[in-house]
Amino acid sequence: MTPPNTVRSAPIPYSLARFERLLDGFEPTFEFEPVGPLPESEFVDRLRRIRREAVVAGHDVILIHADSIGSYKVSNSYLRYVCDWAREGVLVVPTDDDRPLIMFSIFSSSVLLPPAGEPVLVEDIWQVGTWGRETYNRPGKTVDKVVEAVASFLEREGFGVAQIGLIGDATSVPYWNGLKTRLPKSSFAQSETIIDRMQKIRSPREQSVIRAAAQLADIGIQAAYHVIRPGVTDYEIYAAFTYAQMSRGGETGDGYQIGINRYGTHCGKPYGHVVRDGDLINLYISAVIYQGYTAQIARMIAVGDITDKQEEVLQMCVEGVEKAASLVRPGALISDVANASFEPYIARGYLTSADSRTMPYNWVSEDDGKPRLIPRKHVVDEDWERQGRRLMHVYPATLGPHNPNVGHSVSMQKFANYNIQSNNHDRLEEGMTFVLHSQWLEPEVAGCNVGDCYLVTADGAENLSCHTPLAPHRVRAG
Repeated sequence: MTPPNTVRSAPIPYSLARFERLLDGFEPTFEFEPVGPLPESEFVDRLRRIRREAVVAGHDVILIHADSIGSYKVSNSYLRYVCDWAREGVLVVPTDDDRPLIMFSIFSSSVLLPPAGEPVLVEDIWQVGTWGRETYNRPGKTVDKVVEAVASFLEREGFGVAQIGLIGDATSVPYWNGLKTRLPKSSFAQSETIIDRMQKIRSPREQSVIRAAAQLADIGIQAAYHVIRPGVTDYEIYAAFTYAQMSRGGETGDGYQIGINRYGTHCGKPYGHVVRDGDLINLYISAVIYQGYTAQIARMIAVGDITDKQEEVLQMCVEGVEKAASLVRPGALISDVANASFEPYIARGYLTSADSRTMPYNWVSEDDGKPRLIPRKHVVDEDWERQGRRLMHVYPATLGPHNPNVGHSVSMQKFANYNIQSNNHDRLEEGMTFVLHSQWLEPEVAGCNVGDCYLVTADGAENLSCHTPLAPHRVRAG
């Protein structure tokens, strides 16, 4: 049943909607606190730590690579973390601190030029160029050109026979293989853990950036609440969120999801769904990006009357986050935090155990490890069918939480996460940042996904997404 403290909003006929006017009168309930780019001193300290690790490992030089993956994005955040370079490149980091950093870059067509992204501490940037007969009418392969440029530089600098640390990802393999062939007397060692180990604890300045990212997420959520009413589309809700956070400094209008149906089980991108009485809306803010760092939160919106079962699931998930958050402090076992989050599930009979190994979840395979068949069924969706398409499968294929955990670390994109789940017996430390999100999806019945972003402080925790309540937002249908 619908609680009394709801927001009454009149329907807007879709044909008369004035898209640019939906945010008229919107003001956030708090002032955003912008944070400038990280100071150079932050990068100096990172470089010092990287070089010390290189000395211990016996490396003469480290090569750090990120590749273009299209749409002006890169395959990892290593370069941005080390020198604030936001596009592709190979960074040469000599271990000796009296030798400068050198970058080989600009070998993709995703053109991004500074000021934003000007690399910190890098002395020279070499433009390798873009290659290929069809696009540029320049015979040659980009990988070969990058390999030759880097190898020739290493030879000139006395690193033709050296121990070389490699930091990159799967897209780096062709470059590393080329260098191994080109410099056969050198030895190479994968060294990603040098930087990966630096991601667990956030410096005070990094914490302030993630806090600002969470504020942007909260402002975006408030903007979405401002426009949600019957007759509005998921496009308009998504756009309101995006405008509110990007106009204040958010880097992209992607990285988050919206889902609307009568069961709360949808999580995707807008497609033209018109808000109606009985809808459950999920705003899954997987990543608002600010100064290279992300924050993650999730909120639910109930439109009009929903079922008692759906109310129970919403309450269960809210309690799950609250139970977990109550244990967050330095020294707490991560597994205890995870297990506490599932106590409301177990108490209501939704789960029998908090064990992540045996817990059912939405994307699990069959018990024997083989693929699970997604049920085939016509699921009525009039907004999709109005566009000439039909939904012919039931998503998700199984009931349960999204994943068998209650959260994970948040930092820069593409870094490996630590997860808040039953098999993680590390202890929380001051400076860790993560999301706690409780989720449950039962196909064609009920669903919820709510969560907050947390920072572990000296004596407890700070909820970085404290400007919007965790409890579902209510909108009257008429």
